[in-house]
Amino acid sequence: MKIALTGGSGKLGRNVLKYLQDAGHDVLNLDRAGTRSPGFIQIDLTDYGSVVDALLGIDDRHTGFDAVVHLGAIPAPGILPDATTFHNNILSTYNVFQAARRAGIKKIVYASSETVLGLPFDLEPPYIPVDEEYPARPESTYSLVKHLEEQMAIQLTRWDPELSISAFRFSNVMNPEDYAAFPSFDADPLLRKWNLWGYIDARDGGQAVHRALENAKPGFEAYIIAAADTVMSRSSASLAAEVFPGVEVTKDVGEHETLLSIDKARRLLGFEPEHSWRDASTQKA
Repeated sequence: MKIALTGGSGKLGRNVLKYLQDAGHDVLNLDRAGTRSPGFIQIDLTDYGSVVDALLGIDDRHTGFDAVVHLGAIPAPGILPDATTFHNNILSTYNVFQAARRAGIKKIVYASSETVLGLPFDLEPPYIPVDEEYPARPESTYSLVKHLEEQMAIQLTRWDPELSISAFRFSNVMNPEDYAAFPSFDADPLLRKWNLWGYIDARDGGQAVHRALENAKPGFEAYIIAAADTVMSRSSASLAAEVFPGVEVTKDVGEHETLLSIDKARRLLGFEPEHSWRDASTQKA
């Protein structure tokens, strides 16, 4: 496939770019930051004219795309003022979605966020493991934008029944070098309570994107994308019982099973995490 990847210079984006290229796809990185190369185009995603022009064709680079992977955004709350985060992220996503539609592209995969699940869970989740079945509960401007982006995608796929948009509620993205800090989380279960002790190896983020490009059907679907385990050494059941004693646990969870359910991504996309911080720790030992 010929794929436009926004945000391919970021932490997750670099891994997605490599995964898709290794899978044989032709990928062009559209980002504000990056190194001049045949595979990179510098762009301001808040400028619709630039976005639609880039997706339609660029001299000496491409004449059109089969799919868009949209990761370019301010990646978390508190980096910039709230209004700046809102303006940048909602406008960038609208521009990418609309430009893709004008270019006749029918497959879009983009980064929503685990924050729409109700992070940092100061208000307890409705049940554990959390999944995509309960209404969004944004608790920050950043998360509000992610919720609104999902609502926009729902309407765009209603307008065009052939359009496929997959919203990935990525958990906290980690690279292998980040795993050295994980054992320190055991000292206090509240340190990582804010996202139910979840994470996603950035390489598995690339796999998830690839699965969606291959397997996602027309229409809109949201998916939690997380590792198969938690960041903690202790059992998932004991964490839930201690920190959220009043919350129903709806299934028997495995010893270290993620409490951010990835059952939907497994079932519909064929996603299966291949990397764990535990494997990295074992190899190091």
